Amino acid sequence: MDFLLDDLDADGALREAGENAGISRATFLGGTIAGAVAAFAIAPTAEAAGNNDVAVLNFALVLEYMQSSFYTEAERSKALRGKAEDAAKRVGAVERAHVKAFQDLLGRKAIKRPMFNFRGTTEAQRPFLKTAVAFEDLAVAAYKGQAPRLRAKPVLAAAVAIHSVEARHAAWMRYLFGVQPAVNAFDDASPKAEVQRVVGATGFIVTRPRTTSRRRPRYTG
Repeated sequence: MDFLLDDLDADGALREAGENAGISRATFLGGTIAGAVAAFAIAPTAEAAGNNDVAVLNFALVLEYMQSSFYTEAERSKALRGKAEDAAKRVGAVERAHVKAFQDLLGRKAIKRPMFNFRGTTEAQRPFLKTAVAFEDLAVAAYKGQAPRLRAKPVLAAAVAIHSVEARHAAWMRYLFGVQPAVNAFDDASPKAEVQRVVGATGFIVTRPRTTSRRRPRYTG
């Protein structure tokens, strides 16, 4: 399922970021989320970015792989209901667009998608929402920590545009889970090593993809 940009960009922040990056307003009007985010990958390329930028982008791509796989599996498990079900569909579409944008940007330098076992968190309402909050908070902190390391301005513009969308996802999932969307006036960034430690501690990245569900959702990353 694809969603129009206006479904998730009602205040125009993503569109404005694109214009600041040199992407015309016409590119966004009436466009889909996938098309809009992919537009950020048109100008810069992995060759134009330095090795440091490529490393940062691949680090972000792994997080996007994990998020997109998580939401897609949750959607296909058919275990969610109400607003959580709707959120999984909408956020999943955006995360898949983020993956496509990074893959297009990196080209042959893009890291391959890992395999995942989300250990049942995609198959029940409360575990899904709790994990979604953790994923989105982690992604926001990770983007914040890596943005200052980017050197190519078009790459930075794309990363910042995605970062703002991830922040909205975090607020949305926090609201659905019943916790404050924003507690502090300022957020801390998370260094790469800390993010990698957290991801590793989840046990979600595996050598063989499977879930704990007897129904075996059709998509496991």
